Amino acid sequence: MSGRNMVEALIAGERDTGVLAEMAIGRMRNKLPELKEALSGHFGPHHAIAARQILDHVDFIDASIAALSEQIAARMEPFAPVFELLLPVPGLSRMSVEVIIAETGADMSRFPTAGHLASWAGVCPGNHESAGKRRRVGTTPGDPRLRRTLIESAHAAARTKDSYFSVQYRQLAHRRGPNKAAVAVAHSLLVVVWHVLSTGVRYQDLGSDWFERRRDPERETRRLVRQLEALGHTVELATPAA
Repeated sequence: MSGRNMVEALIAGERDTGVLAEMAIGRMRNKLPELKEALSGHFGPHHAIAARQILDHVDFIDASIAALSEQIAARMEPFAPVFELLLPVPGLSRMSVEVIIAETGADMSRFPTAGHLASWAGVCPGNHESAGKRRRVGTTPGDPRLRRTLIESAHAAARTKDSYFSVQYRQLAHRRGPNKAAVAVAHSLLVVVWHVLSTGVRYQDLGSDWFERRRDPERETRRLVRQLEALGHTVELATPAA
């Protein structure tokens, strides 16, 4: 808003850097000397014409977005129960739920399983087998709009504290890289969407300790012992007294 007010004043003919800098609001007022220095320069009539056209174009785009958003909101009214079920899922915003509804119709009966939906959306591993040999390939081709939205939602879910998706992302990103981790989280999100919309049961997060609770103590012990032995250590295990 500060920048918009300053540009509008420049277009109207104001050239006093002090007056222009005083239009700053909020935290920008802590930088009035720097603003005065930045506003010093040549701003001619041709600059005013170009700036006016740019601002008018921005206003036109904002008005178009507002009109389309109003139409989308009206068309989404019948899907209020879908929003109520999906918005509690970490990473899913109102806009991402709108994309899910637009691309799938929110009708999970079209997909026999969550795997079918993930394959259709393009967030599951591909399969390339020829002459008995299986080659490494990326994900399956799918709906580009839904896939892109799910990847963005996966990054948002990965930033959600104390959630299953944040831990899933960190574990996979450490071993497979951030891109593959995001696709894996997107796949998990879509599986959640399928189950929630198919059953009508509200989402309950598994928790950030889900992987710890599933860990097999004996298997983890054997793994750690092998690592120590590979480093040249002799390991003797003893059970502590009760």
